[in-house]
Amino acid sequence: MRMLLKARLDTDKGNELIQSGRMAELLESLLQRLQPEAAYFTPERGRRCCLFVIDMQDPSQLVPLTEPFFTEMGAEVTVQPAMNVDDVKRGMAARQG
Repeated sequence: MRMLLKARLDTDKGNELIQSGRMAELLESLLQRLQPEAAYFTPERGRRCCLFVIDMQDPSQLVPLTEPFFTEMGAEVTVQPAMNVDDVKRGMAARQG
């Protein structure tokens, strides 16, 4: 199932990662692990924020996918289902059928 994973990084922890040079390697590792359909980086409410569109086959994947955000970045993490246009069209067709 397509999911939107949002991680709002702790500012102090993010600063430490950038100053130590670990942020780039950590993000690369996360991108390899998540294999996102899309990845975006933006400020949100005064914090660094990462948005990833990922595919989850099983809810148990949530633990290994999100744990680095908590442990390494001190992030607030949310994960929610997400649809693209084709998904919405299929849903609307099923509703009418």
